[in-house]
Amino acid sequence: MEEMEEELKCPVCGSFYREPIILPCSHNLCQACARNILVQTPESESPQSRRASGSAVSDYDYLDLDKMSLYSEADSGYGSYGGFASAPTTPCQKSPNGVRVFPPAAPPPPAALAPPPPPRNACLTCPQCHRSLVLDERGLRGFPRNRLLEGVIDRYQQGRAAALRCQLCEKAPKEAAVMCEQCDVFYCDPCRLRCHPPRGPLAKHRLVPPAQGRVSRRLSPRKISTCTDHELENHSMYCVQCKSPVCYQCLEEGKHSSHEVKALGAMWKLHKSQLSQALNGLSDRAKEAKEFLVQLRNMVQQIQENSVEFEACLVAQCDALIDALNRRKAQLLSRVNKEHEHKLKVVRDQISHCTVKLRQTTGLMEYCLEVIKENDPSGFLQISDALIRRVHLTEDQWGKGTLTPRMTTDFDLNLDNAPLLQSIHQLDFVQMKVSSPVPAPPILQLEECCTHNNSATLSWKQPPLSTVQVEGYILELDDGNGGQFREVYVGKETMCTVDGLHFNSTYSARVKAFNKSGVSPYSKTLVLQTSEEPRAG
Repeated sequence: MEEMEEELKCPVCGSFYREPIILPCSHNLCQACARNILVQTPESESPQSRRASGSAVSDYDYLDLDKMSLYSEADSGYGSYGGFASAPTTPCQKSPNGVRVFPPAAPPPPAALAPPPPPRNACLTCPQCHRSLVLDERGLRGFPRNRLLEGVIDRYQQGRAAALRCQLCEKAPKEAAVMCEQCDVFYCDPCRLRCHPPRGPLAKHRLVPPAQGRVSRRLSPRKISTCTDHELENHSMYCVQCKSPVCYQCLEEGKHSSHEVKALGAMWKLHKSQLSQALNGLSDRAKEAKEFLVQLRNMVQQIQENSVEFEACLVAQCDALIDALNRRKAQLLSRVNKEHEHKLKVVRDQISHCTVKLRQTTGLMEYCLEVIKENDPSGFLQISDALIRRVHLTEDQWGKGTLTPRMTTDFDLNLDNAPLLQSIHQLDFVQMKVSSPVPAPPILQLEECCTHNNSATLSWKQPPLSTVQVEGYILELDDGNGGQFREVYVGKETMCTVDGLHFNSTYSARVKAFNKSGVSPYSKTLVLQTSEEPRAG
């Protein structure tokens, strides 16, 4: 269940979703967080006039490099959503989750007062996929409420809570002994006798064990979701073209009147079946990943044991020789240790990478299973398409050679101790590697590398005389401020476009190749300069 927690937290505030709304890109936001990151774009004020007046305008600086939007030659990438252009933004601050948040201009209104309507042409940009859209006159009320996600969060928090405590103890609450279904209060034995005696009107109250009381709270009916356009109407049909639940009034006079619609219950069952089938495939991948992690951990142990055995053999051979051989022995041991550290580094890096992916996969699986348990067809269909796509995408990511070890456990070194004493100074390892050697470092093709606005395109190739087989490449970029390098692309393509960079920043890029034998050295570092401001074309 802990892995699922990442699915239940808002990307802006980093806390559990509160009153989550569903954006058109299928991502979720807390309603308060969405209100905080709204950007005003008055029709009378253009970006050029804002720059001329000296107002503070910066590019939307949401992510660090590990969340960039990446695509290769074969990918289409992401553009702006639904034809809405990206809007300029105001200075912002970072949230605990690493996402930059626009601070509210004034303190939030009291809970009893309704929030003011958004300004005309207010723009909201999704902090996860960076798709931007302009809100209509309804503002945030035009986005449907994700009540299904709220139910999953409630169950998760209740399941994670500690033992139920008495709600009437004044100092240190004792563990609850019973719960009154009518009062909806947990009592310990002393408080029950003092505050809830079994006489008078209280004699008719029903006392149940605390666990049963928790279940009754959990299963309390939730408010049925209503149409965002017609708040008094419940969803009754499903629009196939728009992929969203609709009400009867939408079909009569709304924009869905000419669309193909189907029964809400039938589509609910169909999408539940599709999500269940997709989860079966992902579950198999997760099972393979767990077995693969066990295999990698065993490889670490085997490498350690083989290293100790090889070093002992080497020391025994070298100790039989004269003092000159002892000096040579130290050099050979150094090479063995480097091979040892290299193998451990490759396997540990793969363990770390696979562990992170498995954690994300397990969290998505648990979240989907909780979603399937819901009995709200409307809420389920609001998010089912996005979940099905995510499950298929995650399953595909496990099938791209991820579950293949990048390193062997054997030390392919053989000490030749046959030469005579006068040949000691020429004594060296005879390498007998069965697999292909490590690839040569790739060459960045400067004539094809370029930048446009806040994106960069890089191209590379293998050295012309290299005959070593290459299984893929790893592209790394720094943070545009001289910081550490991070992986932004792993695959077989020799060209990659990195989007979502900062404007007016200098980035350093490098690439390396890998195969089953290991990873090549890095290519030469290439320095890229992004545009000072957005340019058309």
